[in-house]
Amino acid sequence: MRDRLRKFTAFTERLLPHETAYLMGHHQLEDADRIAILERVERNSREVSSFLPYDESIDKRKYHHLRHWMEKKLAAIDVDERHAWLLRLERLIVTDAIDQEDERQLLRAIRHYEHPGFYFMKFYEVLGHYRHFLQIRMRYRDHATVHDFLMTYADHYARSKEGYDRLHAVTQDVVEQYARRGGESWQWAESLEQVFLDGDMDGLNRYLALVRLTFVSFNHREYDRILVHFDRIDRAFRDGRNYSPRLLTNYYGNRMLLHAYRREYERAIYYGWLSVRSLNYDHLFYVNNLASLLLRLDRETEALELLQGAKQAAKTTVNSYNRIGYTAFYLEALLKTGRLEQAESYGESYLRAYRKEILRYRWHLFFTVYLLALLRRGQPTRALKVIRQFKLLDRDAAAANKPGYLPTIPTLAELARWREGLLTDKEFHASFRKRLHSLPEASEERERFAAFCRDLEPLLQ
Repeated sequence: MRDRLRKFTAFTERLLPHETAYLMGHHQLEDADRIAILERVERNSREVSSFLPYDESIDKRKYHHLRHWMEKKLAAIDVDERHAWLLRLERLIVTDAIDQEDERQLLRAIRHYEHPGFYFMKFYEVLGHYRHFLQIRMRYRDHATVHDFLMTYADHYARSKEGYDRLHAVTQDVVEQYARRGGESWQWAESLEQVFLDGDMDGLNRYLALVRLTFVSFNHREYDRILVHFDRIDRAFRDGRNYSPRLLTNYYGNRMLLHAYRREYERAIYYGWLSVRSLNYDHLFYVNNLASLLLRLDRETEALELLQGAKQAAKTTVNSYNRIGYTAFYLEALLKTGRLEQAESYGESYLRAYRKEILRYRWHLFFTVYLLALLRRGQPTRALKVIRQFKLLDRDAAAANKPGYLPTIPTLAELARWREGLLTDKEFHASFRKRLHSLPEASEERERFAAFCRDLEPLLQ
């Protein structure tokens, strides 16, 4: 049956629960077969580990019709589709190439505009170009329509543009603290929240504010504060407001992180699998986050399968941060599934090819896993050479006071020295306990370091 309905099945496997919830709530289908198919589509979209086959006794043309209807229905509310349309019109207008049908649709969009649109700023800018186009051609009536719109919403545009530029300045503090565990960003929380809750602000600014508020809340572990806003946009997506597949996938990815921080792991994994269902620019980022969680929960087989499926994305990405993260998690998955020789070889090849990028971006994550691979392969001498070659202990000491720091590198260095006979049993075990107890009790750092120590057990015998 899957072969017979292969295209339809492939299409529905990419659909997301909020998309199908919207379709279920906004259809006027009367045919019982089409309704039954849509209900099955909605059920399958909510599942991440099971699939109920479609009824092949139903006329295949009904599947074809329903797929076309679903695509058209979702495209009609997709704000990114609308943005692409605006960009196309902008190019056509400034090159004097717009045709009558495009003009008709643009003028209709003005008449039916409901403020605030998601991409209000781009719509306003396109109309600014269009006003020039009309004026020089003495099309007075259409020019008056466009001019009136621009005058009516001039203050709204200025406010949105000012907010957009201000968000760029805020982002520097937010990203600095999130990526480097330094700096401060809490002072922006209230203003970001005000932008997100401002119903008169355009959707793009509200979305950008929420993303940055999410970072700030994660930085300061204010998880309940951001959960309230996530529930708000959850309802909006179900109603088809401010929707695109990209925005919805980003929501799933952030929701995964939120539930992981709250230690609601099953819910986190559920949203994680939803976040990797679609391929987009940030796909590898979502894969890395889900793989990291699966590995932390000792679900290494699932993590390895997930990472192997993202190999092409890792090869083609220009984002070194994501690529190095992928490599580290792939090495960890290989180690945890007993592929020790493969892990060592892969890590060595990657270090040889990308040493500058590793040292610049995610050296701590990469070297923690790579050194562990060398030790698991019985190569403490090689591990100590790598530590000296890349001055890892000096790098680690410089990072030791940053929030979220884990003493994995010095622990692995002492483990290598111990296995080489350079430390006595008493010295090594005393140092090992000291590092564990140096982390605050009941903290996320202590929990993560304890999990890391469990991975060392085969080397401590």
